[in-house]
Amino acid sequence: MRDLHLITTEVNGTQHELVVESRRTLADMLREDLGLTGTHLGCEHGICGACTVLLDGEPVRACLVFGVQADGKQVRTVEDLADGEQLSPLQQAFSKHHALQCGFCTPGFLMLAESYLASRPAADKTEIREVVASNLCRCTGYQGIVDAIHEVATAQQAGPVQP
Repeated sequence: MRDLHLITTEVNGTQHELVVESRRTLADMLREDLGLTGTHLGCEHGICGACTVLLDGEPVRACLVFGVQADGKQVRTVEDLADGEQLSPLQQAFSKHHALQCGFCTPGFLMLAESYLASRPAADKTEIREVVASNLCRCTGYQGIVDAIHEVATAQQAGPVQP
């Protein structure tokens, strides 16, 4: 007998009613039930951070959160960063600084940085290095990632950042 739950969640600004099993992860729910494949599954143990999404504005490892825990909450994934074809300032900075590397870990880094810059818009490189150390980039592209996040932080200090 399967343990099913009807949940309501807002993902990237759209309300969804979903029937999910108790043990189904948020990552699997996003990828398989909603087709949001930008959330990548790396280690499935919460170590690598490739599956980082925002749950009510806080970064979480989607492989460690059950889908039922998103009931009544807002979820943001990497698909929500761009405005149509217009990349967000963070995505543009990642591209400019070659912080994309192979791209597998990029969604997790982008969502981590999005959350961090929302709470700490004037972050310096030392702080950014500490934050990005929580995610793993197998290509060792950390310098480009730090430079990209710092560029957006610097631009935010100068005024509102336009995409």
